[in-house]
Amino acid sequence: MLDKLITYLYDSNADLPSPTDFYYEVIKEIELYFISPQVYSLLKEKGKLENTPLFFQTRLKQKYQETLYQNLFIKSQTDHIIRKLEEEQIEVIPLKGVYFAEKYFGHIGARGTSDIDILVKRKDINKATEAVKSMNFEIEEEFIPSHFHSSFSKEIPGSAIPLTVEIHWDILKEKTANFNIQEFWDEAVSLEGFQFVKALSDYHTFYMICLHGWRHNLDSPKHFLDIIQMIDVVKDKISYRTLFKDAKRHRTYKRMVRTLAIVYSQYSMLNDIKELSSIENQFKDSMSSTLEQEKKGIKKYFTFMNYQFLSYDSIRHSLSEMRSWLVPNRFEVTSQLKETSRQYSYFCSLFILYKQRCKSVVKALWS
Repeated sequence: MLDKLITYLYDSNADLPSPTDFYYEVIKEIELYFISPQVYSLLKEKGKLENTPLFFQTRLKQKYQETLYQNLFIKSQTDHIIRKLEEEQIEVIPLKGVYFAEKYFGHIGARGTSDIDILVKRKDINKATEAVKSMNFEIEEEFIPSHFHSSFSKEIPGSAIPLTVEIHWDILKEKTANFNIQEFWDEAVSLEGFQFVKALSDYHTFYMICLHGWRHNLDSPKHFLDIIQMIDVVKDKISYRTLFKDAKRHRTYKRMVRTLAIVYSQYSMLNDIKELSSIENQFKDSMSSTLEQEKKGIKKYFTFMNYQFLSYDSIRHSLSEMRSWLVPNRFEVTSQLKETSRQYSYFCSLFILYKQRCKSVVKALWS
């Protein structure tokens, strides 16, 4: 049902079903995936909000306002951080979050966010870390060697969830691509009023958003909405020819094509906004067939395995990912099992992880 609503948002020829039951069901999906602000803002922007029932509008607006208040607080904290880094003469780029919501969804409250992501240069990691810690973000999460960011949090009065700042120095695992983050820095431009605080170009923002969606295996409609909204906003400012050419050079081509093929196969109206090239369209057609098959039993599990290990452009990168999946280090095991593994030894935690994976296979066989 949510697919119909998203199509309605971007297709001027699409109509929504009129039965009230549709809206009761779709609001459950919307709230399950925390995308009420996006749906409310887009319906309002496109003049389609009044075409929906009043109770539906009221529920969306309530969640939108809650998100707005939260985002205003996060923006004030983000501004505080980037001003501090500007004072320290540390180059920084805010990623996603409230700035992404403002620029591509049109309003600070139009897309929910729960933490603060910033990109710094590798040489400035320690300086940026000290600067962030000096602003009371002193709760340091255990560092995972294979990751490309570190996390620092602070308690917020009246909130059970602390506010987290993720300091990134890259957007991909080093051993899974031939990617150089310096290309992003080269095309970044300084934000107005700043010398060291910069913003990614539209092109590199889209590149990052596609890879972010892939990294989460497009497991939420919010990833689809991010990609679709960027396509709708930037349109011809981004050349797919350049995108796929760069992706081949970076060895991220399979990830990029897989992501866009899934989005385009699920939302055909995108071809009217910005068409994929013929080669990638062929991949889209095969992906559409794969997505239909993956709903059936063990094929769903094999599709996940394909994503997990065969989304890489080189055998070396696939083998590296396979090795870390089969024999994850202690930090990765802890990350995958959350709190479950903290009370056990590494080998016991590894056993629990394999047990969970076996249960997933059995569940796939019988579903």
